[in-house]
Amino acid sequence: MYHYVRDLGRSRYPQIKGLDVDLFRRQLDFLRSRFTIIRMEDLLVALDGGGRLQGDGRLPGCGNLPGGGRLPDNAALLTFDDGYIDNYTYVFPLLDEMGLQGSFFPPGMILEQPVLLDVNKIHFTLAAGDEGALYGALTDELDFCRGQEYDIPATSDLINDYAVPNRFDSGGIIFFKRMLQTVLPERLRRLITDKLYKQFVGVDEAVLARELYCDAAQFALMKRRGMYIGLHSSSHGWLGNMDKSAYERDISHALGYMDSINLIDKNAWVMNYPYGSWNAGVVEYIRQNGGVAGITTEAAVADLSKDNRYLLPRLDTNDYPPKSEKYKTFSV
Repeated sequence: MYHYVRDLGRSRYPQIKGLDVDLFRRQLDFLRSRFTIIRMEDLLVALDGGGRLQGDGRLPGCGNLPGGGRLPDNAALLTFDDGYIDNYTYVFPLLDEMGLQGSFFPPGMILEQPVLLDVNKIHFTLAAGDEGALYGALTDELDFCRGQEYDIPATSDLINDYAVPNRFDSGGIIFFKRMLQTVLPERLRRLITDKLYKQFVGVDEAVLARELYCDAAQFALMKRRGMYIGLHSSSHGWLGNMDKSAYERDISHALGYMDSINLIDKNAWVMNYPYGSWNAGVVEYIRQNGGVAGITTEAAVADLSKDNRYLLPRLDTNDYPPKSEKYKTFSV
């Protein structure tokens, strides 16, 4: 699982938590020396394998898949989330040079209009500001809004519940992300996110969006050169937290648009859940509407004999050498 892969030292925000392109090249060499890099089409053949799927999305049996669909030993699939221009500028040329396929998952919204997704407003705010200043600005906003239009728990209670470090980020960064991604009411999240983005970043959103994302023509060229393009929702929202009508509308819109510009086939496509967020209804909707597989952010090696084909886990680039000191995943 990859997100930002860029020339960090020469980028607008060198503190963005990404993988430097030189380390990416070295990591591809490492992976090629120890794994067989497969194509998404190889995975889909293996998932079908000539066998009939059970109702829960698992293949009957285990071990060698039937129908000639066995993957090579130590198979590895390269996946790239969020549709960044890095995919076209740095990743695609290296993969093309090495004869490798990458699977790319842009949110549909970024291909339709020059809009900066909330997830990226948060990323660049974090990259532009000092952690202490960001924390202070956020808690000031919480204090200002508490008891007015919004019923917000005490900041100390929120910190206790959500400032829990994970394997990539400190408790303070996780607190900042969780408040602005899921915990606060949606309207308030967006108001605070926009205010902090303007305070710490200040770049016109349309300008940064045009700098940040690939466009549809670039993805079309990558597809013609053998790359795989999949679905990453429309809005890059937490699908598992949405009500039924919202996640169906979001997925359906992205599916229709990306099919209309020939990036995906609406009758056979792969889902990549933003933030790894899903629920049983989301998975079933995908299954019923042409989805043939799905990938999550669960950190594990996928076992096709056991894992649900719609909930395949992935390992992170930071799980393999060489590692960037600046790299932290932004998917969760």
